[in-house]
Amino acid sequence: MEDRISIRGRTARKMVKVANHLPFPGGSGQAGQLRAKLYQRERMWECPDHLQLQVIAMEQFTMELLSRKENKADEMEEDEQDRILPGIVLQLHGGGYYGKLHNTYRDMAGLYNELSKGYDVLSVDYRVAPDHPYPAALEDALAAYEWIIRQGYPQEQIIVAGDSAGGGLALALCLYLRDHTMPMPAGIITMSAWTDLTKSGESYHENFDIDPIFGGTKDSLVYQDGYYKGSNPEIPYISPVNGDYHGFPPMLMQVGEYEMLLSDTLTVADHAAEAGVIVKKHVYPGMFHVFQMGLLLYPEAKEAWIEVGRFIWYIKRKEK
Repeated sequence: MEDRISIRGRTARKMVKVANHLPFPGGSGQAGQLRAKLYQRERMWECPDHLQLQVIAMEQFTMELLSRKENKADEMEEDEQDRILPGIVLQLHGGGYYGKLHNTYRDMAGLYNELSKGYDVLSVDYRVAPDHPYPAALEDALAAYEWIIRQGYPQEQIIVAGDSAGGGLALALCLYLRDHTMPMPAGIITMSAWTDLTKSGESYHENFDIDPIFGGTKDSLVYQDGYYKGSNPEIPYISPVNGDYHGFPPMLMQVGEYEMLLSDTLTVADHAAEAGVIVKKHVYPGMFHVFQMGLLLYPEAKEAWIEVGRFIWYIKRKEK
């Protein structure tokens, strides 16, 4: 069935397998933590000329707001400008609750801006384990969302998006918002969401030998307990796979066929559909964990991002 996958997609899959299975003293779990530290030393990101990046300091973390320099507000009278805001994507990054925000996510923010035709993108550099276990990440995501509300962004044009741990965090945030009768976003996008930190889903076993990133070993970030240490990993705010999805907005959930985390997406999508939520789930044949990080470099990643653009367009049209 490999003919379902592009040559570039197969090459990318092989490359990530090699990169994630290099010998490392202390095991691949330690390698993942080292990689997270190396990201903090990467080169300064070059913001495209048509965009501007603003760093926002919160009490315990920072956020980055990416927006277009030219805004329709520029054409309005000065006394009207404060009332004009575009839609916004709240981006919650992955990294197993250990990794921090890095340049790939800034590139992804640029794509969200482009595909949405001008939405602002707020990327949250939330606190991570092991120094800051649950509920630190959820508290920071909530603070970022409340900041968006305070700025006056239209609720019907707020989208919460996340990949891997960030996808699970996006769902946990919305569960918290719903449970506390707070304004919900207009849509949710997840990419390879990590929703089951108990690792009880069938794909953890069925895909154990074929997952090119986490497969073949239990010494990886998937099996680290630093995020939920001292808490019950079964609670929905840690493992959204156990959540109740009544009252949720439309959701786009993408995942790779070869992932150990495949069932994390499929189970949540089924629960949400049973609760009456509009859910678009898409399993990409032969793909690996967060293959969308390839941006537009190979057909499968490009298709996924085009699908993201269509979903955002759907949210826009739905609210008119």
